[in-house]
Amino acid sequence: MLYLKEHQQVALHVACGDITEVQIENNELIINIEDGMIYNLLNDGKRQIENALRWQGLDLNVVINIKKVELSPAQKDIKKLQELFGDNLKILGGNNGLQ
Repeated sequence: MLYLKEHQQVALHVACGDITEVQIENNELIINIEDGMIYNLLNDGKRQIENALRWQGLDLNVVINIKKVELSPAQKDIKKLQELFGDNLKILGGNNGLQ
C-alpha cells in the first residue's frame, strides 16, 4: 500500500493498516472491517485501492464489508448502564471490564 502513500493518499494508507480480515474470491479482494469510520474511508477510496493493486500486477475488484459486532451479555449490560448513568458510571478493569 506504499502506492497510496506515494500518491498523497495518506489517510487511506493509514486506514489500510487497520485491515485485519481479507480474502480473495472470484477476482475480488474482500475486506471485512468493524469500524464504521474506517469502512467509509476505505469505501470512498476503493478506486485508489484497486489502482494500487493493479500497480502491483493484481487485477482485483475491491469489496468492502462492514461486520456487525455481537456484544457479549456483559458488554450489553455495561452499555445499558452507560446509557442510564452516563459519566457517573465508573467501570474498573478486569478480564471482562467488570469488578
